[in-house]
Amino acid sequence: MSTTPTEVLAFPNIKAIISDNGTAEVVVAGNSRVVPAGETLQDLRDNALALVVAEAKTLQRPVRVRIEDPEGHGELIVHPGGNVESVSYEPRAARRRTAAPASTPAAAAVEASDTAPAPTPVGKPEAAQPTVERKPWPPLPAETVLAEDVVPADDEAPHQAVAADAPVTRRSLKETSFLVSAPVLEPATQGWRGTLTRLGFRMDPSAEELSEREDIRTVSQHWPGPRTIAVVNRKGGANKTPTVVMLSAILARYSGAATVAWDNNESQGTLGWRTEKGAHDRSVLDLIDSSTELLSPSTNAAEIAKFVHHQTADKFDVLRSDENEEGDHEVTAEEVDIAHQVLTRYYRLVIMDSGNTARAANWRRMIDHTNQLVVPVTAIEDRAEAARLTLQTLESRGGHDAELARNAVVIVSESTDAKRSMTGDALKRAKAEAQRIADGFEPFVRAVVRIPYDPALVNGPIRYEALQPATQRAWLAAAAAVAKGF
Repeated sequence: MSTTPTEVLAFPNIKAIISDNGTAEVVVAGNSRVVPAGETLQDLRDNALALVVAEAKTLQRPVRVRIEDPEGHGELIVHPGGNVESVSYEPRAARRRTAAPASTPAAAAVEASDTAPAPTPVGKPEAAQPTVERKPWPPLPAETVLAEDVVPADDEAPHQAVAADAPVTRRSLKETSFLVSAPVLEPATQGWRGTLTRLGFRMDPSAEELSEREDIRTVSQHWPGPRTIAVVNRKGGANKTPTVVMLSAILARYSGAATVAWDNNESQGTLGWRTEKGAHDRSVLDLIDSSTELLSPSTNAAEIAKFVHHQTADKFDVLRSDENEEGDHEVTAEEVDIAHQVLTRYYRLVIMDSGNTARAANWRRMIDHTNQLVVPVTAIEDRAEAARLTLQTLESRGGHDAELARNAVVIVSESTDAKRSMTGDALKRAKAEAQRIADGFEPFVRAVVRIPYDPALVNGPIRYEALQPATQRAWLAAAAAVAKGF
C-alpha cells in the first residue's frame, strides 16, 4: 500500500547509518541502537531495517527514516507490517583516479586497478562477482545503477587516462556532520556499581538499571494529540481506582504532560476518596454545566482548576464523580462526550476510572473515546474471571472494541486481602496464584504486568512516594507497557 510522504509524521527523527568499516547504527530521537553485524553490506541493511520496523510496530504507524551507507543516501517510509517504500535515493558519486605517467610504477598500478573487478561489498569473499544491478534499500527505481557496480570493459581502459586530469568529485557538506549521534552512556547510580561510581570508579549500569532507564524514557515521551486510557473490570474490588492513581502519578511525574484522572462512574465512584481534595466540592456534573464557557476560545486555561482537584505531590488532577448522596443523576453518553471534549482541550492524558456495568451508556461511550485499555485484577479467581468476561465482551463487539481488547494491558496485583505478616507457605501460595492468573492472560493481550502487595495501596489516600521501592518499580513497568500502546 503506497503512502504519501506528507502523510507520514517526521517524528521521531530516525536515521539508519552504515559506515565503511562494516558497522551500523539506527538513531531514534537521538538514541543510538547498534545494528547486529552481518557478513555482507546487504545483511547490515536488512538488520537496520528490522530495527526500524520494530519502532514502527511500537508506534503502530509508518515512520520516515533517513538512510546513509557507502553506496548512497536517501529516505524511506517503513510500515509496521514490514513494507518499505522509497521516497528518494541518490547513489554516491564514485571518486575518479589520477593517472601517473606510463613509465612509472604508479601508472602500472592505475592500469591494473582500472581493469580490476569492482570492489566487493563489506564482508564478501574476494572472489570475482558478476556485474549486477543492486537495490540496497528496497524498493529503488528500476533504472538506478550504482557507479561502483559497473565493471569497465578492456577496450575502455585507455579512456580512463584521458579523464585523469578531471577534478576529484567531492561530497557535499550536507552529507556529513561533526555531531556525535550516539549518546554517552551515563554511569551506574544503583547498587554496588553506583557505590563504586560515587567513590570515583566509573561503572557501567547493570541490566536491571538499563531496563529501568528504558521504562523511564518510554513514560517520559510526549505524543502528538491527547491520549485516553480506560481502566476497566466488571467486578468491584479489582484494584481499578489504585491503578488509575498510580498510572496518573507516574505518567504526570515523568512526562510532565498535563494529566487528569476522571471518575467515570455512572453515579458515585471512589476515586475522590482515595485522592487529595481541593478547596471546592465540584464534580463532573459542574464541569458539564460549565462546558460552553470552558470550550470558549476566550477562556483562560487556568479556569479548569475550578472543577478539578490537584494532587500536589503526584502532579496530576482529579475530576470527581457526583458525590451527592441524595441525587439520582446517572451520567449519559452525551455527557461523556461533552466532558471528554473539555478535558482533551486542557489535558494531554486522560485516565478514566469506571463503574462495574459494561452495559451502561457512559461505560460504552468511554470505550469509544479510549486509545489504550487497562484491565486491573487482584489475584483472586472471581476478579480474574470478571476481567476475562470484560475482555470477552469487548472482543465480541468487534471493531474498535475488539482491537482494544487484543491490545489491552492486564495488571495483576497480589491480593490486597493478604496481610503484611504473611510468611512461609501462605506468601508462596499468594505469589503462585498471581503468577497463574498472569500466565492465563498472557496469550490474549498485548502485555501483562505483576504488582507486589503493598499496604500503602489498601486504605486511605494513595501517594506514589508511600510505596515500597519494589512496588514503585513494578508500577513504572506497568506505566511503560501502557505508554507503548500510544
